[in-house]
Amino acid sequence: MVTSKKHPGEPFFTDVAEHLGEAYLRYSFTKGTAQEADFLLGLLRLPRGARVLDVGCGPGRHAVALAQAGLAVTGVDISERFLEIAAETARAAGVSAAFFQCDARRMPFDQEFDAVISLCQGGFGLMGDDDSLILRRIAEAAKPGAPVVVTAFNAYFSVRQQHDADLDADAGVVHEVSTVKDEAGAEKTFDLWTSVFTPRELRLLAIGVGLIPEAIWSVEPGSYARRPPDSDLPELLLFCRKPER
Repeated sequence: MVTSKKHPGEPFFTDVAEHLGEAYLRYSFTKGTAQEADFLLGLLRLPRGARVLDVGCGPGRHAVALAQAGLAVTGVDISERFLEIAAETARAAGVSAAFFQCDARRMPFDQEFDAVISLCQGGFGLMGDDDSLILRRIAEAAKPGAPVVVTAFNAYFSVRQQHDADLDADAGVVHEVSTVKDEAGAEKTFDLWTSVFTPRELRLLAIGVGLIPEAIWSVEPGSYARRPPDSDLPELLLFCRKPER
């Protein structure tokens, strides 16, 4: 089925985030942060004080969890409201983390971070044709030898199980219309677009921006694990590394 509406080419999700605010954290897919953070810590194996960039950090659930583990975290997001929530959450948790409003396509970082992450379609995976540009900016932000972790929506899962959404098979983008409630329960309807990927596409994209793919696993929120790619779980986790000098 071909979607009737094309991706607008701009961060459509800014308005969604501003409307949702803290209500975003009511969704079930946000409840597995502790497990996801533990998996990342075991995967990244960073020393205390290492610098981590969280691209599309949203309300800061991963950023704060990693800061609590002793890492120096910087989070960037397009949504001012989400960043306010992230900063409030960090303060309440008694940890320091830096949060900046930034379009992921225009991140200014150059080989500054010991690791870079972009999870739950927070930055990478929402911008259609510009997803490769975001991955390039992620690669540029990483120091030589640094690990990079991104999650993306699984194309095989989408074809097999997303029967209530329109897939543009040529663009590799799923279009949905969703009604969401804000913190006070007020409803608003939005068009949503999510890029979908196969494992092979993710590897080729990573190689194309100068990263070395090390593994791709099938994951779902709250259940990150080293599973071979399949069509049963909604997300793929790409683990790669920036080459040494």
